[in-house]
Amino acid sequence: MKICVLMVQVPATDAKVFPKEDKKYIETKDIKYVISPYDEFAIEEALKIKDKDGSEVFLLTVGPERAQTAIREGLALGCDRGVHILEEERYFDSHYISNLLANYLKKENPDLIFAGKLGVGFDHSQTGPMVAALLNLPFVNCVVEVKIEERVAKVKREIEGASLFYEIKLPCILTAEKGLNTPRFASLKGIMAAKKKPIETIKASDLFERKEMIELLSLEVPPQKGKGKIIPGDDPAKAAEELYKFLKDEAKLI
Repeated sequence: MKICVLMVQVPATDAKVFPKEDKKYIETKDIKYVISPYDEFAIEEALKIKDKDGSEVFLLTVGPERAQTAIREGLALGCDRGVHILEEERYFDSHYISNLLANYLKKENPDLIFAGKLGVGFDHSQTGPMVAALLNLPFVNCVVEVKIEERVAKVKREIEGASLFYEIKLPCILTAEKGLNTPRFASLKGIMAAKKKPIETIKASDLFERKEMIELLSLEVPPQKGKGKIIPGDDPAKAAEELYKFLKDEAKLI
């Protein structure tokens, strides 16, 4: 079986992110980049299947030159090869990214496609569903359990107060939710082996003419939170009256 994992490289979750001067993208200098955390669950699930039946697992990503470091990290975990769709460092909407991915996948025709439920960064949560629609494949989002039996994926996803169970024929696309598994760490042997594994690089312009449906107007840092207000006193009735006056006259919330 051939399994593809859609992956994206994002700033580390503890990175301090600021807009560039033109407010069209983030300032990338000195930022540490990592594989998007939800994509780590997707990679691990693909590798668990590979461990059982010897499936081929390849990574597919869109990004600038730095994205190859993320591919190497995935190869060190046990993936077999990587595909890098080379694009510049800037904001792109999910429609454009999804068309790049889908057009490449038409060539590969994988049996199963995994992705994270979202790429931690701009958090659109649209790429998985869009790729499924473009390829006319069945799709289940936010899965927390996967079993493959006779070319049928039996999956579980959780909603508030309940769990949903699906049976979906391969080929299909599944996006990973936290709790699906515990991602493994790369071994020294895996890191050394990753250096020899192939990475195919393709220009984005060779797959899809750039057409974006969303224009990013500007990025702004959220306003700093103001200081909290403490209402002194031991009388609950007076405190409630003071709180009401504050919410009405100062905060303008009533």
